Amino acid sequence: MSVELDHTIVHSRDNRESAEFPARVPGLEVGTEWGPFVPVDTANGVTLDFATVPAESIVTQRYAFPVSDDEFDAASGRITEAGIAYFADPQGRRPGGINHHHGGRGLYFLDPAGHGMEIITRPYTSPAR
Repeated sequence: MSVELDHTIVHSRDNRESAEFPARVPGLEVGTEWGPFVPVDTANGVTLDFATVPAESIVTQRYAFPVSDDEFDAASGRITEAGIAYFADPQGRRPGGINHHHGGRGLYFLDPAGHGMEIITRPYTSPAR
């Protein structure tokens, strides 16, 4: 059996608000709440289980979502429409920009808990095109 990632727990100030954010921006679906978790499933079978924790317990992480060119256009449109700040770089030094790593497009933004979110059209493992 090959090793795969099944799920990860994402700490948030409000599990529902944080789960709805990636559902709204990259276009994922929020699952049925169970116990302390609000799940969001990705197309490759990995589930992000959002859990409410005290704000001081949140250690920020980064989550990258590979998307098609059309999905990128739709997601970046939703980001702009919602007035969400985005950046071409993970350090936030290039506001309002899009990067072109590996021959694709990418941008970074923050979720309600301060986690770094990224949408990319070419995974970093892709050869440059």
